[in-house]
Amino acid sequence: MHELSIVKDIFSTLEEAYPGRMQDIIKVEIEAGLLCNIQPILIQNAFEAYVLDEALFQDLELEVRLLPIIAYCKVCAMNFEVHYHRFVCTCGQPSDQIIQGEELRISKVMFNNKTGH
Repeated sequence: MHELSIVKDIFSTLEEAYPGRMQDIIKVEIEAGLLCNIQPILIQNAFEAYVLDEALFQDLELEVRLLPIIAYCKVCAMNFEVHYHRFVCTCGQPSDQIIQGEELRISKVMFNNKTGH
């Protein structure tokens, strides 16, 4: 299940970025491009399974936001949204230049209001 490895990577990244502050994190938002083949419900299930045994993270919330696939048309010199994996602009020209849709990133980390750290 690659969703569990993604969740483990999220926690690893957070621990590296915020050493000693993991207990203060209350919400993590990630953005995933549609080309990543991420299923939000599967990521959520993997996340919940991962934090199940960790009392420290029982109240931690995860939000997954899917990003559409955006490509660039060289003929029109404009970006367009890709539907049904058809990389063809409305002008009829195919495109091989992806602007958005391959990323998987932590977009936001929210902390509680404690001022101890």
